[in-house]
Amino acid sequence: MTTPQSVSETAADLTDKAATMADSVLKSTRSAATSTLDQLSDKVDDLRAAAPSVLSRAAAQLEELTRQSLERARQASAEVREKVAVAGDRTVGYIKDEPVKSVIIAAATGAAVAALIGLLARRR
Repeated sequence: MTTPQSVSETAADLTDKAATMADSVLKSTRSAATSTLDQLSDKVDDLRAAAPSVLSRAAAQLEELTRQSLERARQASAEVREKVAVAGDRTVGYIKDEPVKSVIIAAATGAAVAALIGLLARRR
C-alpha cells in the first residue's frame, strides 16, 4: 500500500534524478559550446594568419596582369603606327603616280562628306 510519505519520497527521488540529469545535460551542452567556440576561434585565427599571404598573392597577380596589359597595349600601338605609316607611304606614292586621279577622288570624297553633313544638319 502506498502511503503519502512513500509517494513524497518517490517524488523527491524523481525530482533529484531529474535535477541531476538536467545538470549533466547543461554541463555537456556547455562543454560542446565551448569546444565549438574554440574551434571557431582557431579557424578565425587561421584565416587571419592566411589573409596577408592571400592578399599579397592577389596583388602580385594583379600587378602582373597590369604589366602584361600595358605591354600588349604598347605592342598594339606600335603595330597601328606602323600600319598607318605604310598606308601613308602608299597614299603618297599613289598621289605621285596619279596626281589628277587623286585630286578627282579627293574632290568627290569631300563633296560626299559635305552632302552627308548637310543632310544630317537638316534632320535636326
